[in-house]
Amino acid sequence: MNREPRAGRGRPTGPRAFLLAASFLITLGSFAVLPYMSVLLHDRLGLGLGTVGVVLAVASLVQFSGGVVGAALARRIGLRGTMLVALAVRTAGFGAFVPGLGSPVVAVGALLLVSCGAALYLPANKAYLVEGAREAERPRLLSMSGAAFNAGIALGPPAAAPFVLSSPGVLFAVVTALFAAVGFGHAALPRTDGPGGVPSGSRASAGRPDGALLPFAVTVVSVYAFMFFQHYLALYAVPRTSASFYGVVLMAYAGLIVIAQPLLSRWIAGLTYESATRVGFSAMAAGTAAIAWGGRTGIGAGAALICLGEIVLFLKNDLEALARSSAAPAVVFGRQRLAAGIGAFASGVVGGQLYGMAEEAGRTEAFWLAVSLQCVVLPLSLTSAVRRGCAGVMARRTRSARSSSS
Repeated sequence: MNREPRAGRGRPTGPRAFLLAASFLITLGSFAVLPYMSVLLHDRLGLGLGTVGVVLAVASLVQFSGGVVGAALARRIGLRGTMLVALAVRTAGFGAFVPGLGSPVVAVGALLLVSCGAALYLPANKAYLVEGAREAERPRLLSMSGAAFNAGIALGPPAAAPFVLSSPGVLFAVVTALFAAVGFGHAALPRTDGPGGVPSGSRASAGRPDGALLPFAVTVVSVYAFMFFQHYLALYAVPRTSASFYGVVLMAYAGLIVIAQPLLSRWIAGLTYESATRVGFSAMAAGTAAIAWGGRTGIGAGAALICLGEIVLFLKNDLEALARSSAAPAVVFGRQRLAAGIGAFASGVVGGQLYGMAEEAGRTEAFWLAVSLQCVVLPLSLTSAVRRGCAGVMARRTRSARSSSS
C-alpha cells in the first residue's frame, strides 16, 4: 500500500509502529549528548557562558523555526523523502562532532548541522503519524509520539553520563552509527499521498482572526519558559548534586511523560484552551520556584511540576493548532516549530545573560525565581495582547464591510 492505513483503536502497526520505535531511537541518541552541550561547550571547549547562551539560542532557533522549511520540503518530495534528508543531515552533524571536540568552531558548526536535521524531521514525522487519522484519534497518536520521544530522553542522559566528559569522541561515533541505521530503516517506509491531509472538522474560519494565532503565541511562551529548564538545569544541578543525579532527574522526567501523557491525552483534549494554559503555566511557575529552593528534593520536585506543564501545554498547543487551521498537518506543525524556535531563541539569549549575572553574584537560585515570575506574567500579557490585536482586526474588518456596503 502507498498510504498508511487509518489509525485503529489498538496499538499502531506497520509504518506507524516503526516510526514510533524510530522516534525512541532518534531521541535516545540525541539526548545522549545534547543535554550536556552547555557543559561541553563551557567546560571542555572553554566558551564563556554568554557565548554558550548565544550558540544554544541560534541552534534552537534553527532547530525549531526551520520546521517551516521542512514543511515546504515535504510538499515537494513528500513526508518520507523529507525524513530521509533530515536524517542524513543529522547523521553528518553528529559525525562532525568527532573531530570537532578539539575545535570550538567545528563543534558549533556540527551543532548547527544537527539542528538543521532536527528542523526538517519533526514536522514530517508528526504529519506522517496523523495522515488519514480522524480528529478524535490525534490526541492518542500525538501523545504516543511524545511518549516515544521521551522514552529515548529517559535513557539517553544516564547512559551517556559516564562517557560524556571522559570519552566524548566514542560517544559521538556511536550516535552517528545509530542515526545512520535509523535512516536506512526510513527508506523502507511507504510513501504517503502528500505532506498530510487537510484536518477534518477544522474550526478555523474567516470570522476568527485568532484561529491559528493564539496557539502560535502560546507556543512561543511555552517553549520560552521550558527551554530555561532544558538549557540551564545542568549548569545548576550538576555542581550541587552530580552528573549522575542530573541524568536520573532527566530519566525520571522523561519516564513520567511516557506514562502520563498517553493517560492524560483525553483529559487534555477535553480541556478548554484557557484552562489548559492556566494549568500548564501554573505548574511551570511552581516548578521553577521549587528548583530555586535547591537540593535534590527541590530540583526533583521542580522537574516533576515542569513535566506536568510540558505535558499539558505542548500537546494542547498542537491539538489547537491543528483544529483551528485548514492547512495540511505538515504546514501546521512547521508553523508550530517556528513558534517554538522564536521561544527557544529568546530563552537562550535571555537565559545566558541572566544566568551569567546570577552566577557572578553568587545567587543562581535568583535565576529560577526570575523564570518563575515570567511564567506567571508573560502568558497573561501575551494572550491579552493577541486578543486586543484580534479585536482590532475584527473592528477594521467591520469598518471596511460597512464602507463597502455604503
